[in-house]
Amino acid sequence: MQQVDITIAQRLDSGVPLVGEVARYIISAGGKRLRPALLLLTCGALNCPSPHRFNLAAVVEFIHTATLLHDDVVDESTLRRGRSTANEIFGNPASVLVGDFLYSRAFQMMVEAESMRVMQILADATNVIAEGEVLQLMNMHDASLDEAAYLRVIRSKTAKLFEASSRLAAVLADAPSGLEAACAEYGQSLGTAFQVIDDVLDYDGNVAEMGKNLGDDLREGKATLPLILAMQAAQPSDATMIRQAIETGNTDDLPAIANIVRTSGALEGARTAAAAQAQRAIDAARQLPSNPYTDSLLELAAQLLERRS
Repeated sequence: MQQVDITIAQRLDSGVPLVGEVARYIISAGGKRLRPALLLLTCGALNCPSPHRFNLAAVVEFIHTATLLHDDVVDESTLRRGRSTANEIFGNPASVLVGDFLYSRAFQMMVEAESMRVMQILADATNVIAEGEVLQLMNMHDASLDEAAYLRVIRSKTAKLFEASSRLAAVLADAPSGLEAACAEYGQSLGTAFQVIDDVLDYDGNVAEMGKNLGDDLREGKATLPLILAMQAAQPSDATMIRQAIETGNTDDLPAIANIVRTSGALEGARTAAAAQAQRAIDAARQLPSNPYTDSLLELAAQLLERRS
């Protein structure tokens, strides 16, 4: 991961000062670096010492960072990872354009692997992520969204890059198709569980730990799984309150809605759904060779359910 950070710093270099300033601002915020870590761990599990792994780990982090820059503009977010968002500091135009720079830099870098398969995986992933973003936009303020439609969005918007990260490792290792499929399954299931827990923490975390404003999903009109399950389990009047809040984006009733979500069993239901996805990831990882890297992948999936930030 230290080598990945060195690669990231080197490839952020640009002749346009504002590009580097904005990009460094958001990347220096840290974050979990889960996607590049997933690529490196999977390479280790498959005993793949390819020198391209560091470059591609940086590529997936650039793609992820580009989506964050664009997301914060679309969602009008002001806080991420405990500090002001890039759009809050530098404005929306700079955030969008630097996000574009990170996408294009990622594509410059992926070419260096000289593999059409690598480029296909990353190009397809980037396209699916963009479709997921548009799908989420279409679903804004739609209180009729069900669990299947919710999962479709997060598998595109979030889980796809996790899937690509672990699949890339299998491609670098020249793994057989069955093993590549297991790696991809691990990544997709892990990413899905990660997003479900993220949505749970919007009602079961705190600002200091999360580094973002609680209730942002409701303000943006997102019908996340905790809200979907709460509407199914709550009293009709409480369900109506949640439905109206989603449709209007009004957070005046946020404390009451958060209480409904907590007392209706919705958080437990969402955590159960996340646990099912984590188990799928564990089952997939058990198909990989037995070694300390695979043990780490198994532990990562298990510990995800204990995530508090």
